[in-house]
Amino acid sequence: MSDDYGIAYFSMEIALETDMPTYSGGLGVLAADTVRSAADLAIPMVAVTLLHRKGYFYQRLDSSGWQTEEPVDWDVQAFLEEMPTRASVIVEGRTVYLRAWRYQVKGAHGFVVPVYFLDSDLQENSEWDRNLTHYLYGGDAHYRLCQEVLLGMGGLRILRALGFQRIKRFHMNEGHASLLTLDLLEEETRKAATADDQGGVAWLDSNFLEAAEEGPIMQRDIEAVRQKCVFTTHTPVPAGHDQFPMDLVNRVLGPRAVYSRQDVFCCDGRLNMTYLALNLSHYVNGVAKKHGEISRLMFAHYTIDSITNGVRVDTWTSGPFQELFDRHIPGWRDDNFSLRYALSIPKEEVWDAHRKVKRDLIQHVNRNTDSTLDDDVFTIGFARRATAYKRADLLFHDIDRLKGIASRAGAFQVIFAGKAHPQDIGGKQLIQRICQFKEALRRDIKIAYVVNYDLRLARMLTAGVDLWLNTPQPTMEASGTSGMKAALNGVPSLSSLDGWWIEGHIEGVTGWAIGEKGGGEPSKDAHSLYDKLETQIIPIFYQNRERFTDVMLHCIALNASFFNTQRMLQQYVLKAYYLESGPVAANEQPSLSGSRIK
Repeated sequence: MSDDYGIAYFSMEIALETDMPTYSGGLGVLAADTVRSAADLAIPMVAVTLLHRKGYFYQRLDSSGWQTEEPVDWDVQAFLEEMPTRASVIVEGRTVYLRAWRYQVKGAHGFVVPVYFLDSDLQENSEWDRNLTHYLYGGDAHYRLCQEVLLGMGGLRILRALGFQRIKRFHMNEGHASLLTLDLLEEETRKAATADDQGGVAWLDSNFLEAAEEGPIMQRDIEAVRQKCVFTTHTPVPAGHDQFPMDLVNRVLGPRAVYSRQDVFCCDGRLNMTYLALNLSHYVNGVAKKHGEISRLMFAHYTIDSITNGVRVDTWTSGPFQELFDRHIPGWRDDNFSLRYALSIPKEEVWDAHRKVKRDLIQHVNRNTDSTLDDDVFTIGFARRATAYKRADLLFHDIDRLKGIASRAGAFQVIFAGKAHPQDIGGKQLIQRICQFKEALRRDIKIAYVVNYDLRLARMLTAGVDLWLNTPQPTMEASGTSGMKAALNGVPSLSSLDGWWIEGHIEGVTGWAIGEKGGGEPSKDAHSLYDKLETQIIPIFYQNRERFTDVMLHCIALNASFFNTQRMLQQYVLKAYYLESGPVAANEQPSLSGSRIK
């Protein structure tokens, strides 16, 4: 195995295939789009995640709309190749053995990025330890901390065991993997001690961390680790930043010299995974310009940049629109920015492509929900994780007003999808309320709730509806990417001014805004939502098709051409990965062409 890989990308979830339920939502989808675009651009990257043998649950809704969950068993060997290499970590004084399963992501021109899924389900391990890689975001704080030991420390050790010795940057996609920084610190201190003893530089072999005693933590070691690490924070929601009490940390990790370093460990007697990553990264970013501002307020003593998220165009562009772009914008896959030429595509061809995708979506929803949605009726889509701040029920703030819009402006129908985290009671109640509204409005507005929102359904929904609705409570949306996927297919957004939409919104050109920037009062936002639907969006759809398709074309030309992972990764390369100010000198940068895996 060659070790000529510049970037190691760590993420708790990566959504590579619909039938590999190793993801829960946006974080995993972004990770997969990132890895695929790295392969397209021939960026020398290797990715690490956990296996999640039980998947991110099968969702059921009972007659009242209450969500229940069941494990999802999937055939690991049908998708992944087991690697013979093993690594281990110490958890609560026990040795936990790990193996890796490999998925090969092949780019548009044949370059390969390997993704390694860590698995502790081995006979050498105890029953408890075998289950540690089974459930995504499952269990209590104890289970979660043990999982994050496996992801961060275990992930680094499995890479070393596989032969990846010369990684220049470790990119932590959210704080779940930030314990890898502790192992990197130990590598630095032990390399220094061994080099001093031997009068030279010591490279690590797979057993090095267990073979040497922990040395003192020197400032040079901390700085060396910082130069190697990149951290992307994804949420302003407090629950999204994992924290563990130090008594649990001591129990799981054992005593370590680094605990006394307040420039590494803080705060208030707890291990905060976000602060650990902040303290040991040379580059930190939020995932939209506004999120960068919010993050700088949340973490005032840190320098935090922003790189706005994107989506991989080849993954999220529907078949009919791919054919359309192939005819009119040759080379759009290799040069996503060329989608700006979409304004020259004949409007009737855009509408024909949209009709094909919409027809397929409506048939799928009717077949799977026993609904009677109509191809010709204006269709609104809302699909994302069901949690309170997403405000999926804002549309139903005033039922009478909603009925009036349907009778005065024109008929419309709504398709909902999304799972609530098993422990998010508020999210489950939100789904239940939507199901109740569905029943209450059945004579006036057709509503469908599609269960088990996954990659396949996401592709159909973002491409097939007429309008993408997004109603987060400002400033709780870090970025959001579903509206970007919709834009690729000419579907405009009606969204709160938060996350990426602050950057992508041009009123009446790429879509429409709900409320004012910095707003969020529910009654005002609902009033704004209703006004836009009744006076602008629905009348344009039914009465001025040319005007509506003009908005569709601007979605593609202005938003799809920019909010993609090709542009996003180029920014990471320039800002975070290959800066000459770090340890990667210009003549040491890994080659950006040609796969290293045969």
